[in-house]
Amino acid sequence: MGKPFEAGVVVRDLELMEHFYREALGCPVVRRSYVPESVAAPAGLGGELLVVWLQVPSGGRVKLILPQVAADPAHSAAPLAGGRGLSYLTFHVEDIDSMVSSLVAAGARPLSEPVVVRTRGGRISFWADPEGNAVELVDEGGQESGSGRSN
Repeated sequence: MGKPFEAGVVVRDLELMEHFYREALGCPVVRRSYVPESVAAPAGLGGELLVVWLQVPSGGRVKLILPQVAADPAHSAAPLAGGRGLSYLTFHVEDIDSMVSSLVAAGARPLSEPVVVRTRGGRISFWADPEGNAVELVDEGGQESGSGRSN
């Protein structure tokens, strides 16, 4: 494999989700593409799509995929590890506290209480993006801010 990993997220509101991943998580847009039905259907993707690739600063990309026909609503499993399949995207950050502030301002909601949890290797925090997709933040520096709890 010669390129970093990409994860695709099917969205309902491309503008809202692009803003969230760009502004709150610092992922700049690197490419946009229209995928016609003549390509998408045989590939198993359904009908025509709009796709936006965002570069994750630490490597890899998130693809936001907007089907031109409304996608089925997402089914959430609580807890996140309670279902099979892909559950969340993980972003490694250097300052979880400032990232938490950015997520709140961008319309995300925390999925746990406390919002930031201490682990042996640092701190983690789980969030729902504006469309309910789960996002994990991992801060391996793990500086205590009073918002977490030791595990």
